[in-house]
Parts: sequence; structure tokens; C-alpha cells
Amino acid sequence: MRISRAFRLALSITAALALLLSRAASAESRALSSSDEAKIQAVLESYRQAWLAGDAEGVLRLFTREAVLLPHHGVEPVVGIEAVRAFWFPPGPPVTVTELTQIVDQIGGSCDLAYVRGHSRVTWITGKGIDAKTSSNAGTNLTLLRRETDGSWRITHQMWDDPLPRTN
Repeated sequence: MRISRAFRLALSITAALALLLSRAASAESRALSSSDEAKIQAVLESYRQAWLAGDAEGVLRLFTREAVLLPHHGVEPVVGIEAVRAFWFPPGPPVTVTELTQIVDQIGGSCDLAYVRGHSRVTWITGKGIDAKTSSNAGTNLTLLRRETDGSWRITHQMWDDPLPRTN
């Protein structure tokens, strides 16, 4: 049986997250401060606002250069900021995000690594005029962040999923 690259990467991230959680549990003195949590919440709000403003550069600047996206339904991982740009902001008809709601269920981490687990809903319009089409999805997400040398937090990995369409 062949294991897909996406599955191996998801397994690696899960293992890294488990290690992060175990270190966080054993090193309370290195736990995230309330200031760290506020900075992480600010990154999430900047992310939301940049999408709603149609600000591609604003979205991308919140990620590290080596960022990894793990899209839903087994889509292959997107590795590196230029690949993220091509994935989310390809040439062609305009895409306008009209709603982006993020519910944070948990923030945790230790020292220079953090995770955010939650739920989200996004609605977007592709095309213009009579060709415009509205789409949306909602589901779960997991975001990993790293503290940079200047004390700011940036997204290193983002994973999301939503339920498969129901069939009768």
C-alpha cells in the first residue's frame, strides 16, 4: 500500500504537534504568556481583515517563507510562500472573500511555537457580473505559528478541512 505525500506530511505535523503539546505540558514556565496569546489573536485578526480587504500581500506577509498549507480532502501540500501565492492568488477571474469567520477553540504552545485549533466559515465570489458565482464552506482548522526574532508571530503551517458533500 502506497502512502500519499499529503498523508505523510499530515502525520509529520501531527507528530510535531504532539511533541509540542508534551513539551508544553512539562514546561509550564515556558508556556505562552497572555501577551503571546494576544499577539497570536492579532495575527488571526490581521489574516481575516486582509482576506476581507482583498489584500493578497497582507495575507502572505503573515506567513513564513517556508510556509506549508495542507488543504482539505487530501489535496497535495502547498510548500513555500510562492506556492502559497500561486495556490490562493492565481491569475484569472477575481476572487472576493465576503465572509471569513474564525472561532478559536484552543491556543497553546511553548516558548517559540504555538498552535491554534478552531472552526471557520468562508464565503467568496468568483468572476464578475453574470459570471459571478458564490461559494462557501465551513469546517475545522489547525494553524501553527513561530515566534520570530523580533518577537512577532508568523504562520508556518495551516491545515483545514470541511465535511464532504452529502450524497443521498
